[in-house]
Amino acid sequence: MLESSFRVYIYRMAEIVLTTINAKYIHTAFGLRYLFANLGDLKRNAEIVEFDLQYRPIDVAEALLERNPKIIGIGVYIWNARLVNELVAILKKVSPDTVIVLGGPEISYEWEEQMCFKYCDFVICGEADVEFGRLCRDVLNGNLPAQKVIRPQLPDLDKLSLPYEFYTDKDVTQRIIYVESSRGCPFGCEFCLSSLDERVRYFPLEKFLAEVEGLIHRGARQFKFVDRTFNLDTKRGQKILEFCLSYAKQGIFFHFELVPDRFPEQWKDIIKEFPPATIQFEAGIQTFNPEVSARISRYQNYEKLISNLRFLRDETGAHLHTDLIAGLPGEDMQSFAQGFDKLVRLRPQEIQVGILKRLRGAPIARHDREWHMVYNPEPPYEILKTSTMSFRELQLIKKFARYWDMIANSGNFVKTTELILGFANNSSAFPEASPFKEFMRLTEWLFSKTHRTSAISRENLVALLFEYLTTEKKLSGEAVAECLIEDCRRVGFRELPKVLRPYLKEKILPVQVKDAHAPLKRQTKHANSENRGEEYNT
Repeated sequence: MLESSFRVYIYRMAEIVLTTINAKYIHTAFGLRYLFANLGDLKRNAEIVEFDLQYRPIDVAEALLERNPKIIGIGVYIWNARLVNELVAILKKVSPDTVIVLGGPEISYEWEEQMCFKYCDFVICGEADVEFGRLCRDVLNGNLPAQKVIRPQLPDLDKLSLPYEFYTDKDVTQRIIYVESSRGCPFGCEFCLSSLDERVRYFPLEKFLAEVEGLIHRGARQFKFVDRTFNLDTKRGQKILEFCLSYAKQGIFFHFELVPDRFPEQWKDIIKEFPPATIQFEAGIQTFNPEVSARISRYQNYEKLISNLRFLRDETGAHLHTDLIAGLPGEDMQSFAQGFDKLVRLRPQEIQVGILKRLRGAPIARHDREWHMVYNPEPPYEILKTSTMSFRELQLIKKFARYWDMIANSGNFVKTTELILGFANNSSAFPEASPFKEFMRLTEWLFSKTHRTSAISRENLVALLFEYLTTEKKLSGEAVAECLIEDCRRVGFRELPKVLRPYLKEKILPVQVKDAHAPLKRQTKHANSENRGEEYNT
């Protein structure tokens, strides 16, 4: 028996095993549930078995082969590609007769270069919802296809069996529930695999909403819509928002991705009605440089984008998660810094600073020669240098991004972040200095002190921030302590860090204070390593 992070496996015979390695326990393998839902009568002899990055490939192989499967289907993604390479090699060496089928965005393009392709039996490119079941029937009947790489037609979403009943009760109560009302994207942003989609297709709306309602009745409390263009169809999106609003008033949380310069006027009154911390919009901006944006075929109306973000931030309780990408062709450090400063001044609760990834199949590769784009050859294929950004500059931005997540995006240091960036006590007063330069200054200081960008406890971070603000920025200990104590109170520190105790006026640290405009808890937001998102460079 092998104990997983979220279930104890009691082995049973299963002809077909569907598996993947998720980034974290809290994520669910949405794609596997679609494959399982569309197996038809083969479902009774099939099983979904999920792991996460804590598990060694050899232990995963043991758990899978104990079931004595005839077919193992594995989802391959950018975050698990290295582990899957090792896993598939082990499986084939130990059990050569077991048929290995690979699918997912990481293996759907440029497969010949990957080690797992050498060992697997079949690869299904793209949407394998229906094709996987067909392949399983052929294999079990002894009719092996002649071709190793299978490129199925896009499934008819009207006829596709939906996967939502295959979320377990533990999934529903403890993990992120992914849902989708549409597939595809009409935009051609070259860094994103969605640019390869032919068109946007929609699931039958009433059927879809009934499934979401069923999950709510089972106890689901947070939903992440994976639609790439939720705000493309205004009327359809409005119906979904009205549906969600009725449940948001009961405390249910919903996450949507939107194109920020296309926010429909008709939605504004609805969004205002959502209670704070019940709706999150993820707005991918990526760059504020018009030339760079045009170069990668990402055409944005920046005037409308800024106006829409201001509306959402100032007039609604919506939580704003925004994205910028460093390392795009032609963007230099100065241009990126200017874009970051512009975004900071719009005051979204979160700014995810990402590093460009060279996703397999993405058209961004066409710029490699002109802009001297050099990528890490290992997953997640991050950009190492360009003709306009040096290796050192990109490494600095990676450290910057990690500390920004730790301090600003975490929600643990709301008031202290304002001190770091140079905001006045009146939060509407923008700093004169560049927020990017101010935080980069902290980044270089923190790294010189710790030589790490992770595994820094909150108490140690409080002490480091106090030291930086009082010694490097020359602020008074009383002013810095006041902000840090307020932040500690907000997030519910059980005990005040030692460095702040001399400045505490009350003997007991006040209880946690809820802040509707602070960033949401990490498990409810989009993060770098989530199961949906890395393959889109967001």
